[in-house]
Amino acid sequence: MKKELLKKAVILGQRLGHVFISTADAKSLPHLTVAARINLTPGGKLTVSSWFCPGTVANLKVNPYVGVIVWDRDTDMGYQILGKSEKVKELAMLDGFVPKIEKKMHLPQVERELVIDVRKVLVFKQVPHSDLEEP
Repeated sequence: MKKELLKKAVILGQRLGHVFISTADAKSLPHLTVAARINLTPGGKLTVSSWFCPGTVANLKVNPYVGVIVWDRDTDMGYQILGKSEKVKELAMLDGFVPKIEKKMHLPQVERELVIDVRKVLVFKQVPHSDLEEP
């Protein structure tokens, strides 16, 4: 059932064009970001990619556990995908060069892909729900 729900979640995320990613730092302080793309690898790993902020990447270095939320507000149908980030791939980089602030310190923007080993897939809705995996 997990594979079926995961496929449905990916299809919904692709249709919506965004998913939410939650991470936490070493002190359990949560952080939320948005990813533009979601896919499944041939081996069944989940991938999400975007121009993630430095906080997301820093959190994953100390705490690899991640939550991915795919939710359609209009239908109140969605999925909470829980797993462990196995890899962070760098896909593209912008150097952040802006002539007016050339002498100021800045971070390059990096498009990254998270490769996630999915542990659980739960239904996610506003209406009351159990947070239990469906059989």
